[in-house]
Amino acid sequence: MDLRRPPRSTSGGVEPKIRQVGFVTPDVSGPSELPAVAAAAALQPGPADGSPPASDLSPVMIPPPRHADHLSPGSPPASEAILASSAPQPSSMRFDAASELGDDDSRSMAPSAGELETNKGDLADTQNEGAPVSISQKQKPSKAERRAIQEAQRAAKAAAKEAGLSGKSTGAPSGANPAVSKQAKSAKASQKKDVPPAVSTVTSEKKVTERLPERDRKKDAPHPRMQHLPQYVHGTQLPDLESKFFQLEPIHPSVYKVGLHYLSGEVSGGNGRCIAMLLSFREAIKDYSTPPNKTLSRDLTAKISSYVSFFIECRPLSISMGNAIRFLKNRIAKLPLTLSESEAKASLQSDIDRFINEKIVVADQVIVSHAITKVRDGDVLLTYGSSSVVEMILDHAHKLGRKFRVIVVDSRPKLEGQGLLRRLVAKGINCTYTHINAVSYIMHEVTRVFLGASSILSNGTVYSRVGTASVAMVAHALGIPVLVCCEAYKFHERVQLDSICANELGDPDVISKVPGRADLDHLKNWTDKENLQLLNLTYDATPSDYVSMIITDYGMLPPTSVPVIVREYRKEQLWV
Repeated sequence: MDLRRPPRSTSGGVEPKIRQVGFVTPDVSGPSELPAVAAAAALQPGPADGSPPASDLSPVMIPPPRHADHLSPGSPPASEAILASSAPQPSSMRFDAASELGDDDSRSMAPSAGELETNKGDLADTQNEGAPVSISQKQKPSKAERRAIQEAQRAAKAAAKEAGLSGKSTGAPSGANPAVSKQAKSAKASQKKDVPPAVSTVTSEKKVTERLPERDRKKDAPHPRMQHLPQYVHGTQLPDLESKFFQLEPIHPSVYKVGLHYLSGEVSGGNGRCIAMLLSFREAIKDYSTPPNKTLSRDLTAKISSYVSFFIECRPLSISMGNAIRFLKNRIAKLPLTLSESEAKASLQSDIDRFINEKIVVADQVIVSHAITKVRDGDVLLTYGSSSVVEMILDHAHKLGRKFRVIVVDSRPKLEGQGLLRRLVAKGINCTYTHINAVSYIMHEVTRVFLGASSILSNGTVYSRVGTASVAMVAHALGIPVLVCCEAYKFHERVQLDSICANELGDPDVISKVPGRADLDHLKNWTDKENLQLLNLTYDATPSDYVSMIITDYGMLPPTSVPVIVREYRKEQLWV
């Protein structure tokens, strides 16, 4: 409370009520000593940090009532009543209490006019020092200006790097390296600051004008669909392959021949492509000779890898081909070092022959022996496309004298079912041919569905030619059993839920043309239309829910048992 302020009783107002907080000792001296205590407290300096002591007795101000009518006319003034009711302190503790009260009074004391001016000046200086730059003073640079700054920074960085390389080439001593680096940094900073914005803007505009023709060229080329998949480039593949045939390390003629057959489509099907690849490897191993200062296992593995790269350029590998390649590389890595070159080559050739015989030829015979038990007299069997193992099943059932009818479902653009239909009719089997758009109509006559597969994944998904999932879905909806015939070497530990993550793109031109119908030529110049893209997928993924049974050389099993087959193959270490 400011002691210099005149009492409010003189102005006729109502004095505020003051309540003393804390424990005090009563004194007989009375309120007449309070001015002396306050005067002594004024002489006591406050704490340096401005914080009150722990035993501080701070007065609490109670505001006066708005109306003083409730006060009795004979009551003393409020200040005299409170001073009279407040207990004074004893003489021994009077100085300490006065000092504590003086601290409060000094803190509550109003500053003088000179102090107010000084505080205002300090506050203004502090605000001026810590105030940020206003937004109107600092404008946000445009996109062209930012690009120009980036180009200038890159040029400065390249110049500094060249300067550093030239300094190193002159053979400066190692002790001068820190100084040189500091000078380079300072020069780099000065270059960034000294670059005029007009010059950098001109350079950025030049770069933009240089990029415009490239963008126009990109617009001219058709935008590929599904860029994560290997794109179909049939028109430019053959000249590139011919040029690679005459490189310093030429490809073996048998490998080159098989690759061209892949490219032209003369060799197709999972088993046919795998057998052709292994036979070409067999010929290449037969003609192989270890170079000097090299080991057979490492050099031959590199050769096989180069052949595989050539096959991939001709056509992406199937899953069964990948398993066969892993099997061969595993055999090469496990060759004993004590074997001579001729013995190692003979061992590898016998391994390839054994793989083809056991995992493809004999496996198909075992599958036929299991599947023939599911063919009965009077059955109507439906198949899609052309599967070699399904054809063997139908042929064997016909030789056993079973009376059945076959419905061959086909689809564009490959029309593989026509070749199967021709061979079955030549053998005297009763057949019906239709396209996949009529499968929901013809499915009501079917008793069983036999399908082939390119691979079976560990979650039971069947990876086969596109259209297989539609046939299996219609059969599952009508409650017709779907039997998938697949060799165990085609099983893979991969999991796939759709046919978008991994697939093979075919020629988009073949789906734009209808054979024998020149009038249906509406998509003749489809490449000239920027808003038109053609998608020709080769495979699709059939969920395991649509598959009733999988027939393999290990027996007949449900789709949920596919991981067991994969684990057994890992134990045998045949293709992993």
